[in-house]
Amino acid sequence: MTQQRDLDVLVVGDLNPDLVLRGDVVPRFGQAEQLLDAADLVPAGSAGIVAAGTARLGLRTALVAHVGRDLFGDLVVGALAARGVDTSTVRVEDDVPTGLSVVLSAPDDRAILTRLGALPLLDPDAVGDDLLARARHVHVASWFLLPGLAERGAALLARARAAGCTTSLDTNWDPADRWGGVADALPHVDVLLPNGTELVALAAALPGGTSEDTSDGTNDDTDDLGAAATVLRAAGPLVAVKAGAAGALGWDAGGRHTAPGLTLEVVDTTGAGDSFDAGFLAAWLDGRPFAECLRWAAVAGSLSTRAAGGTSAQATRAEVEGLV
Repeated sequence: MTQQRDLDVLVVGDLNPDLVLRGDVVPRFGQAEQLLDAADLVPAGSAGIVAAGTARLGLRTALVAHVGRDLFGDLVVGALAARGVDTSTVRVEDDVPTGLSVVLSAPDDRAILTRLGALPLLDPDAVGDDLLARARHVHVASWFLLPGLAERGAALLARARAAGCTTSLDTNWDPADRWGGVADALPHVDVLLPNGTELVALAAALPGGTSEDTSDGTNDDTDDLGAAATVLRAAGPLVAVKAGAAGALGWDAGGRHTAPGLTLEVVDTTGAGDSFDAGFLAAWLDGRPFAECLRWAAVAGSLSTRAAGGTSAQATRAEVEGLV
């Protein structure tokens, strides 16, 4: 008997709270006290935000991640469960604290300080075939933040494909600037979801890849982005690129596509790229054309900037459908 696929999306990666600080956030040492405009403690982690976003968009979602048995762990697990995410697959560690990021959010940029805590304990080998058999799609996030993914994530993605799942990968930035393990993973990835800077760095790390550039990854006519996308497409996946306020860029068998972002008052861009991922996946799993998936991604990413943190203002399906 074929097992019922009762999950649309299984997300694998990081879950932690973000403490998002806004206002005068550039630290001055010497015991100088600075007054902030706002401070918000919100559920986060790239995987956590994607899971919250896909659930918000009506997808049956489960999350595989690790937290500590502490206040921060209770906060993020409870928030995702309230959003409708199946958190029974989140492992709670007794002796390791929940990861935590402090986000110093300025109008045009942000800095992130992270304590990893329980995050690196995630073991891709522990994602059982029985769980993969329940999912239509597997999304992997924060590849370079979690050592187990960089070392054994390719095997997880291969098992997911063998189990009949489609797959996606959002590596995020590599703090070590090595960009390892991705070459083995890409043949098992249906959709790669980087920003422009990550796109170029990932391509440069592949055999025969492009050289790195110094652009900010948001210029949609930069030749370097197209060259990098060509390298990555040759490895297997479709490529959907976050282009900030400009929206989305993408490359499939039909060539290059663009989708504009929304013009709105931005409160905080934290997690917008993860909400972008959620919007893309919601459209992808509806069976929509690639160009339309990019539009969903751009709209969902834009709408998430309406409030502090990555999950507070995530789009509903009705909101996205009214704007695409």
